[in-house]
Amino acid sequence: MTTKRLIVFCDSGDTLVDESTEIRDERGVVVSARLIPGAGETLRAIHEAGYTVAMVVDGETESFRNVYAMHGLDRYADAWIISEEVGQQKPAPVMFETAYRKLGLTEADKSRIVMVGNNLKKDIAGANRQGLTSVWLDWSPRYFHTFEEPDWIPDYTVKTPAELIPLLQALEDKINLCQAPQLTQPQ
Repeated sequence: MTTKRLIVFCDSGDTLVDESTEIRDERGVVVSARLIPGAGETLRAIHEAGYTVAMVVDGETESFRNVYAMHGLDRYADAWIISEEVGQQKPAPVMFETAYRKLGLTEADKSRIVMVGNNLKKDIAGANRQGLTSVWLDWSPRYFHTFEEPDWIPDYTVKTPAELIPLLQALEDKINLCQAPQLTQPQ
């Protein structure tokens, strides 16, 4: 497996997990939920292709452990940044700063980070404010579908998780092209 230069930050609810299928216990903790069609295979494929994946998510730690273990996906993230542990939710900068710190990233790495999420107000605005590439997964009918603020406009839009794979490869190719040594013409 070749390590890719592109780094993927990913939301969970209505990005990978279908929030409408969540079953919660008496404490409000999610004990089970179904995935969006193709989401499990996509997360697996992204990880196995060599991308670094950080789950940047709002919710309770126990809920994520339950759902991702249930689907055998808990090992496909290199880092988990969970709002319950951080103390704030996206688009708060601390959510993204915690991801940078956990992955050993610096300001210079922002140009190769992609944030994938379903919520324009939280995921897309948060990514755009950080100078990251934003990818809106326009799958869920539950959240905003109108660009109410300029920073809610995503760099890219996909309708299904499977569409992420070719988009990430195209962005990886773009990074590699920009990093290639420039050839000069002989005089």
